[in-house]
Amino acid sequence: MDLVVGVDIGTTSTKAVAFAADGSVHGRAERAYPLEEPEPGQAVQDPAVVVEAVLGALPEACPAGGRVAGIAFSAAMHSLVGLDEAGRPLTPLLTWADSRASGQAERLREERPELHARTGTPLHAMSPLCKLVWFRERQPELFARVRRWAGIKELVLQRLAGEWVIDVSCASGTGLLALEGLRWDRAALEIAGVTAEQLSRVAPGTEALALREEGLGVPAGTPLVIGAGDGPLANLGLGAVRPGVAACSIGTSGALRLMVEEPRIDEARRLFCYALTPGRWAVGGAINNGGSVLQWAGAALAPDLGAHPEAALLELAGQAPAGSEGLIMLPYLLSERAPHWSALPTGAYVGLTHAHRREHLVRAALEGVCQQLALVLASMRDAGQEVVEIRATGGFARSPLWCQMLTDALGMPVGFAERHDGSAFGAALLGMEALGVADSIDRAVELVRIDRTLEPDPAAAAVYAEHLPLFAELYDDLTPAFRVLRGTRADR
Repeated sequence: MDLVVGVDIGTTSTKAVAFAADGSVHGRAERAYPLEEPEPGQAVQDPAVVVEAVLGALPEACPAGGRVAGIAFSAAMHSLVGLDEAGRPLTPLLTWADSRASGQAERLREERPELHARTGTPLHAMSPLCKLVWFRERQPELFARVRRWAGIKELVLQRLAGEWVIDVSCASGTGLLALEGLRWDRAALEIAGVTAEQLSRVAPGTEALALREEGLGVPAGTPLVIGAGDGPLANLGLGAVRPGVAACSIGTSGALRLMVEEPRIDEARRLFCYALTPGRWAVGGAINNGGSVLQWAGAALAPDLGAHPEAALLELAGQAPAGSEGLIMLPYLLSERAPHWSALPTGAYVGLTHAHRREHLVRAALEGVCQQLALVLASMRDAGQEVVEIRATGGFARSPLWCQMLTDALGMPVGFAERHDGSAFGAALLGMEALGVADSIDRAVELVRIDRTLEPDPAAAAVYAEHLPLFAELYDDLTPAFRVLRGTRADR
């Protein structure tokens, strides 16, 4: 039996899962690592720790006696690290959640709005383009010493195969790649202050390199399919590749995406457009705050519940009614992305009264995540994208309460896959096509099993629909306060 190992290099852990061509799982491993916040607005990692997590997970996932035809990779998008001539890191790994470049992003949104249309990447602090401008302006001496800029998957592939290469999907999330021609955009490079030679070679996600590393559970020479970004691959892993079928994911962050056949740009600049494979582009929006909100609630609201209070927190949230009795939370703890694409906002509770208790605070936080995804859905429809079906995945799907909450907030049925490793499965499916293990990516629709579909509860859905316009207006109403509270960030 030929197996393909899908490796998903996520924000807080790497998952490696060995799949057969029929979608069955024959090995699985996961290695966690911290997301560090050394200063407000910074969200970084030690790149060596992440690379070692990948190297540790791979041999654990490869079953003894199973033939591994290849390994395919997914990775969290928008990461950036600066390297010296020998490939040694000169900076930490800046993740998508790092918002230090918020001032540069806001300025570029005003001065160079056409970059969004050229690259498909919103002008936001998550973007490596904006991060590069921050380094050029705030740390010019360090910026001048850097000989190569790369993302986390590029570091892993260089370690495993000895080549600097980036797939078109991750490249299209840098803000530096032109949608037309899928090559580094000259204007974006000039603004960033880098050259194409300082970046990796752009290649199709189906390109395979040869493994040169020993001791990883597979022989040297095993094909390494470079894969794509975790967002587009989550669609593939959910079978959400047909017109009108959206994938919704809530992990550390969250997103809602559709696959379209050609690049589409939202004139209001609320949505991204990222490449996957020829004829497949992901259009949608990501939010910064997903499972991270639940983690925050455990630390800030319920430290007495222990080190892993998620189950107890969800039980608490279930004690409060839909709408949290008039309490709304804007869950912008890590600022926010879609549909506003601004690093300015912070979290806020609105409507807090003496009658509210801890269960209301926790539920309102989870409802805020779902309402933000409902805003993304509304933006997609407003931009002319038809959404007729939603499939969901992510760690949140283990909670019946949160699943129903999302369904009610979106106001339409949501199907949940039997497995929660959508991006790893998507990477494996891409690898299967590249290596000839499976006939076509289109088989993803057949292999993905939706084991339950939830219908909106009419009463709860009505509450969320009533609150959604207010939820949206609060962002605009509080923007002046956000600017004051975040005003010093651009000067750091």
